[in-house]
Amino acid sequence: MRKTLAAGAIAGLALAAGFAAPAQAISATTADLSVLHAIPDTPVDVYVNGALTLDDFQPGTLAGPLDLAAGSYDIAITAPDAADASAPILAATVELAANTSYTAVAHLSEAGAPTVTPFVNDTKTTAAGEGRLTVRHVAAAPAVDILAGGSPVVEDLVNPKEATLDLPVGTVSAAVALAGTTDPVIGPADVAIQDGVLTVVYAWGSAADGNLALATQTVTVGHTVPGAVISGTAGYAAQRDATTQGLWAIGFAALAGAVVVAATAIVRRSRGAKHTV
Repeated sequence: MRKTLAAGAIAGLALAAGFAAPAQAISATTADLSVLHAIPDTPVDVYVNGALTLDDFQPGTLAGPLDLAAGSYDIAITAPDAADASAPILAATVELAANTSYTAVAHLSEAGAPTVTPFVNDTKTTAAGEGRLTVRHVAAAPAVDILAGGSPVVEDLVNPKEATLDLPVGTVSAAVALAGTTDPVIGPADVAIQDGVLTVVYAWGSAADGNLALATQTVTVGHTVPGAVISGTAGYAAQRDATTQGLWAIGFAALAGAVVVAATAIVRRSRGAKHTV
């Protein structure tokens, strides 16, 4: 039996495509790609450009993100342990534009037919103190409303569409209900809205089969106050820390110098006073 790619799935996809795989490293020549398996009860193998990439890929599993050169990639999804990609269950060609983040989702259409939809992740910066929430309908189900705290915030979302909101940092109690109703068919579930982070929630599965579920993905996008985004001791943060430390050192040196000068002046005045007595 072929080796199952679990922890090594990301490295495997990058190797099959011929590139290294730093996460979310989009640039003027590269894009990043994640893959979500959202077809219930159907483990699959995934081939990229004819090479086996994900072996025994399980429903509800997200692989990636992978840093790939911009260009065209052929994705073939086959039954588990297929000999090759010559008889796919699904096949799609994904065009990756530079400086863009994508998620390719294998899912069911509203009518229940397997399909593949590539989504572009909204990586524009958010305002300070805000995060971004994107909800994607990839389930075999009619139009739905997205509820927050029991009230609809997104209405009449159909497969395979999405809706995006920028929200204050915090926790949102989210649920999915059939359009025009407030009786949840999925959830409610707590969704964390993080500062400068895109959180993607997928409604997937089949309403007829009673296996509707949620899957989540997060993508760091940053926000409009650079100082609040940078952390750690690498790159700009290290330069900032070094600069800050230098300013503190200068400040302490100046303070120490002032103390010495003041002390000297006091001593001199004291001696002068003694001589005048």
